[in-house]
Amino acid sequence: MGKLIGISILVASACVAQTAPPQSSASPSTAAAQAPAARPGDVDTIEHLLAAVYDVISGPAGAPRDWDRFRTLYYPGARLIPTRRDVKGTITARILTPEDFVTRGKEIFANQGFFETPIANRVEQWDHMVHVWSTYESRHAKGEQPFTRGVNSFQLINDGARWWILSTCWENEDPGHALPDKYLKQRLQ
Repeated sequence: MGKLIGISILVASACVAQTAPPQSSASPSTAAAQAPAARPGDVDTIEHLLAAVYDVISGPAGAPRDWDRFRTLYYPGARLIPTRRDVKGTITARILTPEDFVTRGKEIFANQGFFETPIANRVEQWDHMVHVWSTYESRHAKGEQPFTRGVNSFQLINDGARWWILSTCWENEDPGHALPDKYLKQRLQ
């Protein structure tokens, strides 16, 4: 009987620990208030937010990107997650902060042009949450044939004042995994 009571207390303690709210040094609204101010026209609609992301990362080799603008699009604590499939078919993901992406982007964009444009966006929205499947084409120069296509999966939130990106996960198309037709056609909500 004593063992049963001990197990019950252990299980109850685990349940309480799992349901307790996470401890944080700053509430999400406080963290968002401390973020750099965004251009109002970048964050007033879903479409403007996506356009701002594509705009800020695109440009010719060596052209400086507006990384301060980029930072204002992402909610504090946001993540960017490039994924890939290696030659053996193994899927991997790399978790980056916006600052990690800036560091990585500065190195890459210093030596090569990069222009990414959306082909189609599939937007799913409920209340203040949005998921966008944004199919893209990437080029090294405007007007060139794309060197790759893929899908950006954006998770967005509206805090009542503006839109934020919570995370972006992406993968390039490859010969064994072509983009399905449903991601090549525009669908809004």
